Amino acid sequence: MQEETTSGAVSGGAAEAVSSERLGGRVKALRREAGLTLDGLAERAGVSRAMLSKLERGEKNPTLVVAARVAEGLGVTLTRLIETEERGAVVVIPRGGRRVMRDPQTGFERQAISPSTAGSGVELVYNVIPVGSTSGEFPPHRKGVEEHVVVERGRLRAVLGGEEHVLEAGDAVYFEADVPHRFDNAGEGECGYYLVIHTGGA
Repeated sequence: MQEETTSGAVSGGAAEAVSSERLGGRVKALRREAGLTLDGLAERAGVSRAMLSKLERGEKNPTLVVAARVAEGLGVTLTRLIETEERGAVVVIPRGGRRVMRDPQTGFERQAISPSTAGSGVELVYNVIPVGSTSGEFPPHRKGVEEHVVVERGRLRAVLGGEEHVLEAGDAVYFEADVPHRFDNAGEGECGYYLVIHTGGA
C-alpha cells in the first residue's frame, strides 16, 4: 500500500499550502466527531494505522490519493478535510487564500476554490497536472456523488471506471463518481482543469 507524503510546495506561491499540523488536527477532530478509533478509521479508509497516527501528530502529510482515502473513510470530501467550515451569505476567497495540496511524487496540485460549507453539496476545485504526470487513482466516492470536469488548458486523459476519455481545452465531461477515477496529462504542456463535485448535500 503506497503511503507517500506531500511537500508544502505551491505553484508560483499563489496560494497557501496545507501544513501537516493543520491537516493532522483536522483528521483527528473529524475522526473523533465520527466516533472512530484509529483502527476503525484505518479499516474504513484502507490506510495503515501507523500512517494515520503519524498524520494526526503532524509528522506527515499524505499524498492526494491517500488523503482521498482518509476523507472517504471519514465520510467527508477532501475540501472539508483540509478546510475548517466557513459561514456567511458571502464568502470571498482571494487567489492567494486558496488551500493547496501538492503531491511530491507526481507534482499533481489541488486548489480548493469553494469554501467548506456543511450541507452545501457542491465544491469547486482547480487541479494542475505537470507534463507527463498523473493525479493517481482516486477511490470511488459513495453512490450519488457526481463530478463535472472542464479542461481549462492542455490535454487531459480521464480514466473513469476503466474507460478512457481524452479531452482538449474547453471540453467537459460528467460522470458518476462511485468508480475509481484517474486524470493524466496527455499533452505536451501543463494541464489545468476545473472540477465541480456534487455530493448531494452530504
